[in-house]
Amino acid sequence: MDYSVKLTKLMQMLDLVNVTPDIDISETEITTPAINRPALQLTGFFEDFDKDRIQLLGNVEYSYMYHMMTSEERHICFGRLMDYHVPCIIFCRNLEVSDGFKKLAYDKGVPLLRSKAETSSLVSELVRILRVELAPRISIHGVLVDILGEGVLITGESGIGKSEAALELIKRGHRLVSDDVVEIKKVSDNTLLGSAPDITRHFIELRGIGIIDVKTLFGVQSVKDQQAINLVIQLEEWVKGKEYDRFGLEDNYIEYLGNRLPVHNVPIRPGRNLAVICEAAAINYRQKKMGYNAAQELYNRVTKNLIH
Repeated sequence: MDYSVKLTKLMQMLDLVNVTPDIDISETEITTPAINRPALQLTGFFEDFDKDRIQLLGNVEYSYMYHMMTSEERHICFGRLMDYHVPCIIFCRNLEVSDGFKKLAYDKGVPLLRSKAETSSLVSELVRILRVELAPRISIHGVLVDILGEGVLITGESGIGKSEAALELIKRGHRLVSDDVVEIKKVSDNTLLGSAPDITRHFIELRGIGIIDVKTLFGVQSVKDQQAINLVIQLEEWVKGKEYDRFGLEDNYIEYLGNRLPVHNVPIRPGRNLAVICEAAAINYRQKKMGYNAAQELYNRVTKNLIH
């Protein structure tokens, strides 16, 4: 499925100014996270040109236009560029947009925007935003909580206690991202970003009580709009006689959108504090990232003791 983002939304997010306000951009949508600085196009080379990309003009392109090209050459070159009906052309560093440029843009129906940001900064921010807005995505049943900066996705059958665990984690100072439905976006080959649907954001459903507003009850410090997912905890009913991992020497993984995430299968039985278990799992994961593996340390101690 292909995704898009409104140009008007990008303008608000990046503080872009429309210098051709009479061109209707209400329905203009961006469909690719890639952008283009039309260096080769200024020389007349349009082979393999991607017309769906936003076009950015910085100091280099601007200087070339006004030092190496005549007014007629600029008119012909940008006339060809706009004939492709590119979504927009952005002038960085508050570069001046001439009346001739504006007239050409009105004739071709291509909006001209201006930014006060430096070119490299705008490129980085624009690509970052577009990668998030246009990322492949899925929705899964689960709860996402920020535990000490680690995004912990709690999954399991309906009614197993995911929301109750999230509520206890919130009381312990952690932050809710989403309850019941988690929208997952693949923003890079290494990062999955989780968030809540707009309609259920900041709400938790507790069986027997109903819907509660976490932000209202516990304050703005108890919620978060989105969070990178680092760890998955799958809750399952305790099965007597089933073998469960008690050492954690081998890492297990689950895959979403082609990205692998470490996963713990946690059996549920009366008396187990799910919030504390999730918190300990997040801290243990952070320790592993910092180079310390408790299970491996214990194994090394036992091995060394047996040798001696």
